[in-house]
Amino acid sequence: MTTTTTPTTPTTTTDSSETTGTERTSNRPDLVDGPPVRVAVDALSPRTNKAMNALDAASRNTSLEAPLQELVRARASQINGCAYCVDMHLADAEAAGVPQRTLHLLAVWRETGFFTARERAALELTEAMTRLSEAPVGDALFERVAEHFDDRELSDLVWLIAVINTWNRLGATAHPWPLS
Repeated sequence: MTTTTTPTTPTTTTDSSETTGTERTSNRPDLVDGPPVRVAVDALSPRTNKAMNALDAASRNTSLEAPLQELVRARASQINGCAYCVDMHLADAEAAGVPQRTLHLLAVWRETGFFTARERAALELTEAMTRLSEAPVGDALFERVAEHFDDRELSDLVWLIAVINTWNRLGATAHPWPLS
């Protein structure tokens, strides 16, 4: 049995009552709604959802800095095509202090100078773990990444990448959360 709902997509328009010309969120009829919820996996499988949320909370409560965590989450989400997660983690990265320009260039991070060596190492491991079907995570890559993280941080990073990939697979498959 599937549960389907049609979300309302928020958009920006200028509020004529404002004299500053700033934009606010409102419905705009010229935009298309996002995909409908296919299966509300969180509501329909509450025990598993509770366990997943606990795992997620544990993966966030680490020594890894918040901006790095959000860059990793956003990059894995981009690769996996989870619009909900991309939107959420780019916003969370900005809130954590990642500059807008850096966020705009995340998908092409190798081609820019806007990422630290530590961020580059984390992003390289993120891409490798996210694309396991293309190639295994090799020893050389793992050693390069380990140069920028102590053992505990490296363990936390591996868990973080594993957890976001699980969320992405839920989001990209079931569309359980409307983009709003």
